[in-house]
Amino acid sequence: MELGRLSADALASFAVFADHLNFTRAAEALHISQPALHVKVQRLAETLGHPLYLRQGRRLVLTPEGEAVARFARDLDARVTAFLAEIHGRSPARTPTLAAGEGAYLYLLGDVVRPGIHLVNGDRAHTLTAVRTRRADLGVAVLDVLPAGIDAVLLASYPQTLVMPEDHPLAALSSLTLADLAGSALVVPPPAGPHRIALERALRAAEIPWTLAVEAEGWPLLLHFVSLGIGLAVVNGCVTPPPGLVQREITDLPAVPYYALHLPDRADDPLVTDLLSEIRTTLRRRP
Repeated sequence: MELGRLSADALASFAVFADHLNFTRAAEALHISQPALHVKVQRLAETLGHPLYLRQGRRLVLTPEGEAVARFARDLDARVTAFLAEIHGRSPARTPTLAAGEGAYLYLLGDVVRPGIHLVNGDRAHTLTAVRTRRADLGVAVLDVLPAGIDAVLLASYPQTLVMPEDHPLAALSSLTLADLAGSALVVPPPAGPHRIALERALRAAEIPWTLAVEAEGWPLLLHFVSLGIGLAVVNGCVTPPPGLVQREITDLPAVPYYALHLPDRADDPLVTDLLSEIRTTLRRRP
């Protein structure tokens, strides 16, 4: 490979593709055609001698080499920006970027979301990719296994709870076990989601019979269906139910840990440390 064949334009385009992991949306953001972007990414991969993404089911994911290329592209852009600012006698503007999922933003990080912080919204995999590729300075996600190559700082752990109408018979109990859910119709996430997988595994291991009320994506929609009386839902304890619903801890389900995630070389970066300190302060204020 000749390093001179690495195109700055192709690197910048790939960084945008890494943000979206969708050729159509990335091409729209770059104001070029989808085939043109595909050619840029393909030629970059051929130059480097490694595939930069692969398909998992219906979604695209970056390979380790793809993550490294996106990270390099963003580092290069940051260095050019800093250099130009220095040439013009200005201090480079640095705005913190936070990546997290819908549930974390709604129920955990609400007081942190403000003007002056760039936000990236996506599921756990998307959040990890945003941190690994330097798109985000800090990510927040629930983790079952700590990822390699990323520093994970425990923020808080919450019990898993059952949400139900306040007049439901189980609402009279102060806490529940999985056995109390026997025969319940449950509102659950789609099958591929980590919460659904873990819940089904626990119910199956405890030999608890249950029925599917409806599948729904995201805590707000789950709670909406519970409010309509369609079924009950198991949610993380940080989720605040709307009026008319109550939640009770399920004592034999494991607690759900939320972690702050950043690259090891960013441990002393003020963009990371200040944002992490703000999140910790916010969580200490929670009831």
